[in-house]
Amino acid sequence: MCGRLNVTDAPGVRALCDAMDIELGYEPQIFQRYIGAANKVSVVRQKNGRRIMENALWWLLLEATETGFKPSRYTSINTRYDSLNNPRKAGYRPFRQSRILIPVTGFGESEYQKGKLLHCHDMQAKDGALLMAGLCKEWTHSGTGESITSCSVITLPPHPKLQNIHSKSTPMMFPQDSALIDAWLDEDNQQVEQFEPLLQPCIYQDLVVQQIAKPSQYQQTLGEPFSLAAD
Repeated sequence: MCGRLNVTDAPGVRALCDAMDIELGYEPQIFQRYIGAANKVSVVRQKNGRRIMENALWWLLLEATETGFKPSRYTSINTRYDSLNNPRKAGYRPFRQSRILIPVTGFGESEYQKGKLLHCHDMQAKDGALLMAGLCKEWTHSGTGESITSCSVITLPPHPKLQNIHSKSTPMMFPQDSALIDAWLDEDNQQVEQFEPLLQPCIYQDLVVQQIAKPSQYQQTLGEPFSLAAD
């Protein structure tokens, strides 16, 4: 799974957002070194023909309370690739109608064995920034009228280069190709078969990897950083 995101106000992130020709929303873009589950993250989507950036809660499924929404009891920060074409799964409709991209500096993974934390790593683009692929949903509260957007990151099978870092899955990194970006964000494009080649794990940019003590202590690094070459 993808467990945390790193979105710093770096030149690479700014340049990537500028290249995507985004209309900024009313909320400022979120820059935060550590963004964990059930926090808000800035996502790029197309809505009513406009490519916008908005802040979405990183937990796709929500539950209504008397005064608003809260994360569902079902963990949904990630959506598995093999559930995208299952009509019974939560990601089926968003995969066809509300795909998103998340510009990030990097992401983090933690490896567990029998419930015990083995190690944690942070990964970031060696140059520029990364795009993470995901889904979003819109929610409107029947009592308060509150509207909120939620999101998830799509996860793929484990990548061979990341087996020693996270053995169960790989977040879906997206190629920075303008035609693919246009097709992915097009809210009217339901021809999802064209995205099948992208649902294989791939590292599109060189990464710098650093082992850390734990997600909440990312300042405490362990050992020397190392590089992973793009595929």
